[in-house]
Amino acid sequence: MLGVMLAMLLSMLDNNIVGTSMPTIVRDLGGMAHLSWVVIAYTLATAVSTPVGGKLGDLYGRKRVFLVSIGVFLVGSAASGAAQTMGQLIGFRVLQGLGAGGLGGLAFALIAQLVPPRERGRYQGMTASVMALGTIGGPLVGGLVTGHLGWRWAFYLNLPLGLLALAWCHVLLAADRPRQGAKAPIDRAGIALLTLTISTVVLATSWGGVQYAWGSWQVLGLLAVSVAGLAAFLAVQRRAVEPVLPPRVFAHRNFRLASVMMFALGVVMFGASLYLPLFQQTVQHTSVTSSGLLLLPLMAPVVVVSQIGGRVMSRTGRYKIFPVLGGVFLTAGTLLLSTMDTDTSRAAASVYMALTGIGMGFFTQMVMTIAQNSVEMRDLGAASSSANLFRTIGASIGLAVFGSLFNAATAHGSSAPAVASATHQVFLVAAGVGVLALLAALAVQEVPLRGKPVPHTSGQVQGLSVSGSQSRAGS
Repeated sequence: MLGVMLAMLLSMLDNNIVGTSMPTIVRDLGGMAHLSWVVIAYTLATAVSTPVGGKLGDLYGRKRVFLVSIGVFLVGSAASGAAQTMGQLIGFRVLQGLGAGGLGGLAFALIAQLVPPRERGRYQGMTASVMALGTIGGPLVGGLVTGHLGWRWAFYLNLPLGLLALAWCHVLLAADRPRQGAKAPIDRAGIALLTLTISTVVLATSWGGVQYAWGSWQVLGLLAVSVAGLAAFLAVQRRAVEPVLPPRVFAHRNFRLASVMMFALGVVMFGASLYLPLFQQTVQHTSVTSSGLLLLPLMAPVVVVSQIGGRVMSRTGRYKIFPVLGGVFLTAGTLLLSTMDTDTSRAAASVYMALTGIGMGFFTQMVMTIAQNSVEMRDLGAASSSANLFRTIGASIGLAVFGSLFNAATAHGSSAPAVASATHQVFLVAAGVGVLALLAALAVQEVPLRGKPVPHTSGQVQGLSVSGSQSRAGS
């Protein structure tokens, strides 16, 4: 578990550290016009490799693919640190993102493989802590490293931590056996179409309202290609021997609902982590150097609530109440955040952030558990990575929509009243997304959590009986 946590921390820290270092990178390498591509390239590669890595893990062994993902991430980090031009950096960030996507999807699948759902709640505090540490610590570490050692160390810093995670997982992580389905041909057409669909969606949402107008032929063209690509992808998946995203996974009602909740979580979590510091720095005049600590009232409840909820879930086997509470708190917290103006005190803002953080804490790991518990063990990697993919897409689309709202509200200046007005619009939309998550949570059918794995016998697959999987298919 510790090795998996180290690898998760690796990918969580990186993007936040690099984000803090970007002004220095631009001053050194130039290429301000290509600045957004450093982020977009990494996001695209991560989004594409997340489901692909999960499926390859299901087929060829999750430990094996996980170790390869760590290795690719480290090579990309070393190359990014040595980049001499902005073009090189963008290319190496693609390589880094490919490794990060495999890490993100497979980490949750490995945790599910190591710990059955009924007992997984005990470990949720660990994963929530890693996410909080990456979100809060990333900007602080990035500022410190860039200021004292230079921006290249924002990438080189990954090497010792990554090598430790690689060695730890290689020696101590239990190996899983590849499935017989590993002999089946790789779904190359599905991977290509999925890459096309995800890439055009991310590009359209990244460029829309920023580089091009939402009604421009560039954005509309990308959206049209994404729709056509999705239709072709779904058709290919129905015929593939080993589809990269098995349609049977989405046949489960609970998995579809979990995907909606993960999407909503991505929208709110990443939107809050970007626009709350902007509000506090511009409107409440807090220090830029403490931008990471500004999120402490938001992220600390995530760790505490996730830990408490996980322990209750492990003891009782009940879990539906937690995403329902998460939807209530998420909606209430973001609605209160939308009321902030130039007169809102820091104490009041911290309370609103804490309520939002409580909602995120009830969602963060519980929703992943619901997604994993609704599928068979053979699809664990595909299910985990797909749920993670929906969170990534939610973050991308959410940031694009929020960015358009924010830019429109601050078009005539970035004064405190303008930023407060923009923040109001951003979190009002986030509250609507919270309502969507609440409705999805209310529709979840509480299926008993699987317990400890049982010895393999005829008619059973790693602790999941065939009759049990069939009974869940209707849910």
